[in-house]
Amino acid sequence: MTKAKKPWWRRWLPWEPASPQVSVVRLTGVIGTDQFGRGLSLGAMAETLERAFTAGKPKAVALLINSPGGSPVQSGLLHDRIRALSAQHRVKVFAFAEDVAASGGYMLMLAGDELFAHAHSIIGSIGVVSAGFGFDRMIEKIGVDRRVYTAGTSKAMLDPFQPERESDVAHLKALQAEVHDGFVAMVKGRRAGRLQHDDQTLFNGAFWTGATAKTMGLVDSIGDVRGIMRASFGEDVVLRVFAPRSGWRLFNREAPAASALLAPQQWLAALEERQLWARYGL
Repeated sequence: MTKAKKPWWRRWLPWEPASPQVSVVRLTGVIGTDQFGRGLSLGAMAETLERAFTAGKPKAVALLINSPGGSPVQSGLLHDRIRALSAQHRVKVFAFAEDVAASGGYMLMLAGDELFAHAHSIIGSIGVVSAGFGFDRMIEKIGVDRRVYTAGTSKAMLDPFQPERESDVAHLKALQAEVHDGFVAMVKGRRAGRLQHDDQTLFNGAFWTGATAKTMGLVDSIGDVRGIMRASFGEDVVLRVFAPRSGWRLFNREAPAASALLAPQQWLAALEERQLWARYGL
């Protein structure tokens, strides 16, 4: 049963206990750090997560996740840090999917003790993907020679300006399988006893709505942070948002000349990020 809301004047009584606090952390965007120091990564979020678990003795930490995935390493590092802080400070973690928690975004959700989604959130994509372009025929048409000199027969593996080699693809697929196996093991460990379908259905890289993900055991329930936190801790619960300090990127800005030189790379990075979101219709 939800507790009735306290009258405002009771806050000023010296013997009145403080309202319960829940720390809220947003994990939004493509996971990983690009060459410009941007992106969702442990380096960008470590200090914020530490404050969320320690400031004001929170009853819980709520993660608001909106991510199409990205780097499996940074996804794993963020997951592991959240779990470590939860164990160290004995603070329960609730994870909430917003528009999308897919691939590495779902790995972030697994850091929660209880997982929630909107009925229309995109959940899943438990797989590994690598994508790129092949320019070998293009440079041949415009009369450009590609000259590569290496020490080590595999040093120029997967060069987009050279024809694709079967041995390179086989090596990449072996790496993908290893990462995928680790992802599957993490899902099975964190969702033990709750998964409702066979491995082929759950781990083939497909994604589903939040409502369907609930029937599959990938999330626990449908709900939003305000409603679930009030139901769990009372109507007077205080949601305190923690975010990276606003000045952390000031020392990472390029000089004007460097910024102009990096414009093509920035455009390509933005294109890759847009492609990740577009996979889920966003």
